[in-house]
Amino acid sequence: MILILGAGLSGLLTGYRLKKAGIPFRILEARDRIGGRIDTVYETKQAPVEMGATWFTKQHKHLIELLKELELAHFEQYIDNRVFYQTSARAPTQLVEIPGQVPSYRISGGTSRLIHTLYDKLDTDEILLNQSATKITTLKDTVVVHANEVFEAAAVVLSMPPKLWAKRIDFEPGLPYELRSVAGQTHTWMEDSIKIGLTYTHPFWKDQRIPATLFSTIGPVTELYDHCNHQKTKFALCGFINTSFKSQTFKERKASVLTQLKNVFGVKALDYETYQECVWSTELNTFETSDTFLYPHQNNGNPIFDSVLFDDKIYISSSESSRAFPGYMEGAVYAGNLTAEKIINAVRIKV
Repeated sequence: MILILGAGLSGLLTGYRLKKAGIPFRILEARDRIGGRIDTVYETKQAPVEMGATWFTKQHKHLIELLKELELAHFEQYIDNRVFYQTSARAPTQLVEIPGQVPSYRISGGTSRLIHTLYDKLDTDEILLNQSATKITTLKDTVVVHANEVFEAAAVVLSMPPKLWAKRIDFEPGLPYELRSVAGQTHTWMEDSIKIGLTYTHPFWKDQRIPATLFSTIGPVTELYDHCNHQKTKFALCGFINTSFKSQTFKERKASVLTQLKNVFGVKALDYETYQECVWSTELNTFETSDTFLYPHQNNGNPIFDSVLFDDKIYISSSESSRAFPGYMEGAVYAGNLTAEKIINAVRIKV
């Protein structure tokens, strides 16, 4: 049996590929939900709102192929030709034209549809929630994982951000020093992000013929986009808040956001149905304090993560470990496919 640590996109995809190959596995997830940094909020009669991974481009070919395989539709993100732009608290908000953008896309019905479609391909007993691994012991013929329970397996897949396993899991025998050092200095994509989403009964921006897009250097909202559903029957705005606002309370952040939106879009912006936010630095199973400042994507895709350790007993797989578009959904898909292929080939050789 193979143990996969993490039920995010790369972990679920690895499990799905192993299942198709007839190789038994279990996925241990520390959270009480699946999906990792993919988290779509579904409210009755409202547009799905993305608190995590959202967009991809035509360059993300492995993700697009997976969507085709699973028969999941996607659609182009709408962006205005004119946008609201704030450069100074002392200057009025500007309306500026922007050149044609490279199209980005979203998954129809929300990004979590991808997660739940993979989950539905697996048996319920193949995924165990609330299992946070604390120790991995590699023996001659087996690997022992200590979580809320103790598990034995032929091999383990570290399908989680490298900084998490480097700082939170004790390995016996220990990992190579350079690997653990690099992993501990690997930026986890979105770990500092704050996302917000507001749903509306009516798209006031369309009614008033004004842009839904906002870019601001003063914040709190730094980017905001039209977030209507694929059918354009449910309406929302979604974007990012400046990371510095994480020190504020939810109530303080929300008040600051609403003040900004009212100043930019007018009073109709306050006629929202739901307000959602996610401060990813408060997510225990995403954020881990860094010993030094890390640049965005620092060490993402580092070749050291290609290592298979202790005679094919420990594999490294996550979006951050991917050689292709590390940190993004494309990276997670690439890593999940590659890790499953490595395991399947190793099993065939042994047989």
